[in-house]
Amino acid sequence: MNNMNQVALNERAETLLNEIEGRELRKKERLAIPLQEMPSQDPDERCDNMYEVALGYSEAQVRVEAARCLQCTNARCIEGCPVVIDIPRFIAAAARGAYQEALDTINEVSLLPAICGRVCPQESQCQAECTTGQSLKDIAKAVSIGRIERFVADWGRAHGAPRAPRVASSTGKRVAIVGSGPAGITAAADLRRAGHGVTIFEAFHKAGGVMTYGIPEFRLPKAIVDEEIGQLQSMGVHIETNFLIGRTRTLRELLDEDHYDAVFLGSGAGLPRFMNIPGENLVGVFSANEYLTRANLMKAYDSVHAATPIYPSRKVAVIGGGNVAIDAARMARRLGAAEVTIVYRRTEEQMPARVEEVTHAKEEGIHLFLLASPIQILGNDKGRVCGIIVQRYSLGEPDDSGRRRPVAIEGSKLGMTFDTVIMAIGNDSNPLLSRTTPELETNERGNIKTDDTGKTSMDRVFAGGDIVLGSATVILAMGEGRRAAAAINAMLAGKASTQPMRIAHV
Repeated sequence: MNNMNQVALNERAETLLNEIEGRELRKKERLAIPLQEMPSQDPDERCDNMYEVALGYSEAQVRVEAARCLQCTNARCIEGCPVVIDIPRFIAAAARGAYQEALDTINEVSLLPAICGRVCPQESQCQAECTTGQSLKDIAKAVSIGRIERFVADWGRAHGAPRAPRVASSTGKRVAIVGSGPAGITAAADLRRAGHGVTIFEAFHKAGGVMTYGIPEFRLPKAIVDEEIGQLQSMGVHIETNFLIGRTRTLRELLDEDHYDAVFLGSGAGLPRFMNIPGENLVGVFSANEYLTRANLMKAYDSVHAATPIYPSRKVAVIGGGNVAIDAARMARRLGAAEVTIVYRRTEEQMPARVEEVTHAKEEGIHLFLLASPIQILGNDKGRVCGIIVQRYSLGEPDDSGRRRPVAIEGSKLGMTFDTVIMAIGNDSNPLLSRTTPELETNERGNIKTDDTGKTSMDRVFAGGDIVLGSATVILAMGEGRRAAAAINAMLAGKASTQPMRIAHV
C-alpha cells in the first residue's frame, strides 16, 4: 500500500470518528461501522526489503474499530483467548482513547501484547467468538481484536509506558525455565511475579525462541522481541544462553545438583519432519527450521554482515500449508528467488495458515500448487536439486482432523522444475531430552505427557507449549506457560493438587 492509500484510510476513519465521537451508540449503529482495513506496504516494494508488511492502525482507525465492539455481557471473546485477557474492557478503553488503561488491562495477564497482536491467529480464537462477526453472519467482519491490541502495545512502547509487573518479596525458592519462547517467557514472568528466583536456559545464543529464530522480521520485528525479553530481565529474571538441556546439564542435574525447586520445560518442538521420499538428501533440500533460522536468527538476508551463508535459489518449492510454509516461501522471495511455489496436498480453504498471511503471500507473487504432494526429489549429476515429481490428489472423506482426506488420483504424477526444496510439514520434539531423562514420559512422537496443570511424570517438573502440544501458536503456548506457573506456585506454597495425566496433542 502506498502512502496515498494509507492517508485515504486514515481520512475515512477520521470522518467516521467525528460522526460517532461522544455519542452512545446503539447496537445497530455499531454493526453499521465498517471494518477498518489494515494499512500495509505495497507488494512490489516489500519483496525487496525486510520491513514489517502490516503498518498498523492510525489512532482514528483504532478508535473507530474499537467502537464496533458491542460490549456484550457474555463476552465469549474472553473464552476464546488462551490467556483470558479482559477483551471488552481493553477495547472500551481504546475506543475512548485511554490507551494506558487499555494496556494496563492487557498486561494484567500478558507480557507480549506487541507480539500477540502481530502473529496470533485471532480469527480462530478470540475473534472466532466475537458477537459482532456472528451478528453480521460473517466472522471475517469480527472486531479486529489483534489489530487493536497491536496499536495499544505500540502506543505503550512509543510513550515509554511502564509495563514490568510488580515482583513480590523473595520466597527463597528457585525455578529453572528451559526455553525462552512464549511458553517459557510467560511462565517465567508469572513465577518471578510471585517472588521466586527464576533462571531461563536457552539453547541458542539469543533468547526469544520461535519468535526470534522462526518468525520473519517482516512479520515480527526482532526489536520488539528484544524489548519483551528486556521486560523480563527488568523483573530480575536471569537468562543463560548457549545452554542445551541434556548436554550442558541434564534435567536431573538441575534438580539434584543445582538445587532448583522446580523446572518448567518449554523448549518447543525443534526436530523437523521430513517425508522420507527419494532425494531428500540432495543439496538444495532444507527444513523450514534451518532455512528460517539462518535467515532470521543469523540474518542471512544481510549478505555483507551475516554470520551464515544462504543457499542461492531461483525456483523454490515449499512443501506444506501452515504458517511456517508461508513464512519460508515469503522469505525465499525476499532472498532473491525469482519464482516460489507452495505445494500443498489439500485446498487453499483447508490450509492451516492464517488467511491474512496467505493473502499477503499471493500478493507477493507466491504461487499455490494445490492438491499435490511430492513423491520424489530429482537431482542433477552434481547431486543438486533439479526438480520434483508430485502426485495429484482429489478430496475424499474427512479424516480425524475433520478435513477431507486427500486421495491420490491414479496416473496423475507430474514433473516440476525447481532448484530448491524447503520442507515445512511440521516438527517433533528433540529426542535429546527424553533420552537423557528416561523417567520423563513421552508419547510416540516424543511430546511430553502432562496432567491438566502441566505437571509431568517427574516430581517438580512441569512442561508446556510445543514440547507438549506438538504444534502451538504463540498465544496457546503462553496459556500453557501460565497454567504451569500457577501449578508451580501452588506446589511451592505447599498447595499442589494432583490431576490425571494429559495426553499430548499429536
